[in-house]
Amino acid sequence: MANTTFTGPVTSTNGFIGDIIVPTYTVANAPSASDAGAGTVVFVSNGAAGAAILAFSDGTDWKRSDTGATIAAA
Repeated sequence: MANTTFTGPVTSTNGFIGDIIVPTYTVANAPSASDAGAGTVVFVSNGAAGAAILAFSDGTDWKRSDTGATIAAA
């Protein structure tokens, strides 16, 4: 399988095949949400009060995907 870099939106008429893999961090080692850019998605292994959660950057903070609260280890 080849790797390709795109700019702009990607559209599929037959769905996407394969896994979606996002970077994994802890709250302590997550990059700056502003450096990552709004809309970036990451997996935070302890971001939901110690539990794992997908999070997204709003351009300022990493937000939990379930509640919209800022990620926190405790």
